[in-house]
Amino acid sequence: MIGLQWGDEGKGKIVDLLSENYDAICRFQGGPNAGHTIEIGDQKHVLHTIPSGIFRKHTINLVGNGLVIDPITFQREIEGLMQSGLDCRENLYVALKAHLILPTHRMLDAGSEAHKGKEKIGSTLRGIGPTYMDKTGRNGLRVGDILRQDFKKRYEKLREKHLGLASMYPNVDFDLAGEEEKWFKAIDQMRNMKLVNCEYFMSQMLSDRKKILAEGAQGTMLDITYGTYPFVTSSNTITAGVCDGLGVPPSAIGNVMGITKAYCTRVGSGPFPTELFDEDGEALMEAGREFGATTGRQRRCGWVDIPQLRYVCMINGVTELTVTKLDVLSAVKTFKAATSYQLQNGDWTSEFPFDAESDIAKIKYLEFNGWDDDLEHLKSYDQLPEQAGKFIRFLESELGIPVKLVSVGPERNQTIFR
Repeated sequence: MIGLQWGDEGKGKIVDLLSENYDAICRFQGGPNAGHTIEIGDQKHVLHTIPSGIFRKHTINLVGNGLVIDPITFQREIEGLMQSGLDCRENLYVALKAHLILPTHRMLDAGSEAHKGKEKIGSTLRGIGPTYMDKTGRNGLRVGDILRQDFKKRYEKLREKHLGLASMYPNVDFDLAGEEEKWFKAIDQMRNMKLVNCEYFMSQMLSDRKKILAEGAQGTMLDITYGTYPFVTSSNTITAGVCDGLGVPPSAIGNVMGITKAYCTRVGSGPFPTELFDEDGEALMEAGREFGATTGRQRRCGWVDIPQLRYVCMINGVTELTVTKLDVLSAVKTFKAATSYQLQNGDWTSEFPFDAESDIAKIKYLEFNGWDDDLEHLKSYDQLPEQAGKFIRFLESELGIPVKLVSVGPERNQTIFR
């Protein structure tokens, strides 16, 4: 399950919905900067690290090797679920090779972002980037390290390195002693969890012919290699990241389900070709409740972008599409889809350019008439207004991929299977 835009496509809701048909839901990349919102009845849950299948009692939920885990956030998330009546510890598994976010990682993240000033990349300040830097720099601490007798010594060595680096940045308001106290308490709790060799765990499930859904966190356009660099996350959010993050071979991957909103959003800085700065953008933001589940930041809104979607479907090998928030388009009288870009040299292209911020001079749009109907109560595809159906067929035609699911509201039952 791959997000096809800049995140916030509604992956959490769809994974929760589909998890009933799967034996295991496995997160393969990212960290607590992800925020998957799931609404069940009158309860709203926001998951940051735990896979979105956790609400199904008999479903295995695996936090894979490719993740970075903040023990404090993770423990808080578990406690929050337990307070709502769900003891998630029985069907929650954590990979030994997942990396740990230290309190000093978060301190470094804040200092680095403050140092960049106007050039900041819009980090969520969760310590994700510095943790992945330690991973690739071969300095990181992993979940398996908490079982070692010399864990505290290893922690202190990395802590001292971080404090040295922090001296290069502006001072930030950070209670290190207080955060460390909470961190070690959370580590003690983590030692009692089901810790597994992820790659062997996955191999056994595949041998047992289990149905497995790999859950992406951030969207494809935030991929460290293929996203709008440098305004990206620190991991591979694309299909290839499943192999790396879970330890499975490419041949094990069957369907690749891609999720796109009926419009487009982005949180934080970075290129966004179809961004709106008018009343339509405001209407989409209000109707779609476009505020970050993790940060609370207002999301930038724009029209759906066909060249961008073709690009991400190509590199992910998408086999079927889910379109979410179609109901939000009820808030505008007309809406648009970008169909091609004019580059600075005057040429027109349908390819996503190397640098979307500086290479695109003009965008060609196709306009659609809206509808007055409220879609939230619809149960079948045939009930969609004519213009809504026309838009879905347009997406299928342009992308060459069938739309199998259409979401018309935030709850499980507000989804149309096609």
